[in-house]
Amino acid sequence: MSLQEYRRKRHFTATPEPSGAHRRPRGGTRRLRYVTHKHRARTLHYDFRLEWNGVLLSWAVPKGPSSDPGTRRLAVRVEDHPLDYAKFEGRIPEGEYGAGTVVIWDEGIWRPDDPNVDAALRRGELRFTLDGRRLKGAWVLVRTGLGVAGRSRQAWLLIKRREAAAPSTAGSAAATKSGAPRTPPASAPRTRRRQRRSAAPSGSA
Repeated sequence: MSLQEYRRKRHFTATPEPSGAHRRPRGGTRRLRYVTHKHRARTLHYDFRLEWNGVLLSWAVPKGPSSDPGTRRLAVRVEDHPLDYAKFEGRIPEGEYGAGTVVIWDEGIWRPDDPNVDAALRRGELRFTLDGRRLKGAWVLVRTGLGVAGRSRQAWLLIKRREAAAPSTAGSAAATKSGAPRTPPASAPRTRRRQRRSAAPSGSA
């Protein structure tokens, strides 16, 4: 994966964005970073990025990610970004590519379902789990096979996958450590009243 297109579009004497000149290999069992940038450029959009093979795979999501499994968000594949971009925030000057304000909207780590991410990208279906501050759980990126606005950029869909609901713990706080209810059965007060009446002296008013 190359940063050639990323560098071609930018003038690093003018933009504060990282050049990625010192590309750091990240192999082994290190956790893979995930970040979503909120990018207020000519139009507001969100940049969704997943670390892989020493770069950040990147998609522009015009309406931003949705945690509703019934909502599909267009995600346009854009050029790979350097790993240093995961911590970038700042203002890109007017006249530069992507001019506008960039802030980190969410960040964390991600885990691919299939360890062969390159093969999943070629197939056009990348399934993964996010553990971010805002976004969590199972997600999928699906390639639609359509270009965007007559250009060669690939259109994908970013979708929150449906997950089984966690077992309900309702009522657990009302139980003691042994699992017995804290309050006596409803019949207990009536039993106590019968016991008090039977203990009263005979002939009492």
